[in-house]
Amino acid sequence: MAETADLTIWLALGAGILSFLSPCTLPLFPAYISYITGVSVKELQNDKSLKVRSLILIHSVLFLFGVSLVFIGLGLGASYLGQFIQGFLVGESGQLLQRIAGIFIIIMGLFVAGWLNITSFMKEKRIQFANKPRGYLGTVLIGMGFAAGWTPCIGPIFGSILVLAANNPAQGSLYTIFYVIGFALPFLILTFFMSSARWIVKYSGLIMKIGGTIMIIMGVLLFTGQMSRISSFLLRLVQDTWMANLG
Repeated sequence: MAETADLTIWLALGAGILSFLSPCTLPLFPAYISYITGVSVKELQNDKSLKVRSLILIHSVLFLFGVSLVFIGLGLGASYLGQFIQGFLVGESGQLLQRIAGIFIIIMGLFVAGWLNITSFMKEKRIQFANKPRGYLGTVLIGMGFAAGWTPCIGPIFGSILVLAANNPAQGSLYTIFYVIGFALPFLILTFFMSSARWIVKYSGLIMKIGGTIMIIMGVLLFTGQMSRISSFLLRLVQDTWMANLG
């Protein structure tokens, strides 16, 4: 189980990155930064002064802190729920949750890749603020509002992480933390290279198809119980490579 967890942790990290690069998050990234800082998008792109950069960094970290509070809280809830359910499942019945998780992730992968249309996921549910709450606390609240909304792209991807957390409660919190890290890293990087977002948006469709395909493969492995074998193979491969380099 520990080897499986190692692989799933990296998949959770990739899921966080995929969530940020999704078509309903990345194109809105400059507008979000402008909203939480109170600086126009044009000024954000052209003004390279230390004052503006510091302002962007502080508000970005606080926004991500708000996002993290909600995501990690949901991850903890999923872990406790999974632990409660697994308390009633033993033997062959204990594999039921794993198979349900596999089916769910396959369906979400098909949706993320654009090969399955689920209208309920296409409804915008992000919390809107008519006026930005003032100060640094306001930025944290906006981050929490963003995370609490079940947006079309983040919902299916993060939902898969929650299902994995329920399936493996012992590692559930770790999955969520790595998901948050995966979401936060490109967010922080692009705050300093905002013009690069245009290039990434151009290929976001391809990125989502690749990410959706990986989710489908992971779901199939989880459903068939092959995830642990793949994890063991990759772990041995890394260990053998490392030992060969030492030799």
